[in-house]
Amino acid sequence: MSPALSNMTIARLAEAGGVGVETVRYYQRRGLLPTPPRPDGSGSGGGVRRYGAEDARRLRFIRSAQAAGFTLEQISELLALDAGEDRGRALALAQARLGELDARIAELEAARAALRRLAGACAGGGKGPCPIIAAFEA
Repeated sequence: MSPALSNMTIARLAEAGGVGVETVRYYQRRGLLPTPPRPDGSGSGGGVRRYGAEDARRLRFIRSAQAAGFTLEQISELLALDAGEDRGRALALAQARLGELDARIAELEAARAALRRLAGACAGGGKGPCPIIAAFEA
């Protein structure tokens, strides 16, 4: 393990995870990331909390899970499942998320088809108000 990843300040951890320091603190308040103890003010540590490679891995996991559309509550559960190795529940969460994504994709495809029809009607010319504007006013 790189010394840089085993003795990071919160700023370095945030940078390694691609987030801001306040995001790290927020995740700590939510219980998603542990808050390391603050060493006493003497010595080279100077009372600054230090984070390790496992903290960076966990932060990257949180960000990746968010990108996949999981809520923070679901991410918390996934993290707990990781510790307990409950693949069945993790699979159920992933399948539920896939179902939500499939439903959202269907909604977006329907919206795209409707907008294409309206754009075609608008491009066709004619008299009267633009079909796109009229459709959104309805």
